[in-house]
Amino acid sequence: DKWFLNKMKNIIEYYNLLELNGSTLSAQQLWHAKRMGFSDKQIGEAAKITELAVRTLRKEMGIIPFVKQIDTVAGEWPAATNYLYLTYNACENDIDFPGGYTIVVGSGVYRIGSSVEFDWCAVGCLRELRNLGKQTIMINYNPETVSTDYDMCDRLYFEEISFEVVMDIYELEHSEGIILSMGGQLPNNIAMDLHRQQAKVLGTSPESIDSAENRFKFSRMLDRKGILQPRWKELTNHESAITFCEEVGFPCLVRPSYVLSGAAM
Repeated sequence: DKWFLNKMKNIIEYYNLLELNGSTLSAQQLWHAKRMGFSDKQIGEAAKITELAVRTLRKEMGIIPFVKQIDTVAGEWPAATNYLYLTYNACENDIDFPGGYTIVVGSGVYRIGSSVEFDWCAVGCLRELRNLGKQTIMINYNPETVSTDYDMCDRLYFEEISFEVVMDIYELEHSEGIILSMGGQLPNNIAMDLHRQQAKVLGTSPESIDSAENRFKFSRMLDRKGILQPRWKELTNHESAITFCEEVGFPCLVRPSYVLSGAAM
């Protein structure tokens, strides 16, 4: 279908233009890139600068997303819902931002061996926050989950779980804090990035999350505490793994860093 091919062609051509311009991005170019759907990370890769540099430049230029309500009745009549999304193709927000909300980040897509249990954790967290009289925001993009039901939270952002999106919502909503520990691997992956930008992470600290995920840091902690641990080694190829297993003997456990289950397992 040439209509879709032309849309793809437009995206590729603009990405090539971003590569040519490099870090000398104008406000107009950055606005256009965001309206075409490019993330800060993608713009950074094209311009050979970091995602954080793009974010800083974008905020200096006043380029921030708008929050719109998802129309659940296909325009048949005006509808106010708590289903929300971010977009750069708008001129005003559909909602106000009084502040005081607590953000819970969900688990995203279901993967083999994970996510269902994390969604139940998120639901339990939302219910407990409600019992404590807290207003809640859920960030998740999986319509199969219970956490994305309309009555589970006060505001639901149907958005990807990435540093850019979560930080944008946190800043727009003037949130009291973010709970990452209920969503599994995806929220854990952005914990340190959020922490470095002064986002208030509730519960387990980002440093502790990183210490548990990073095999070297975790091993050093066990050494400091005098806790015994089996011999281990970080390996990058099949031959090295076989050699190590032959050295230490079987049984051996093989697993990646920064992965709870599902992807890369």
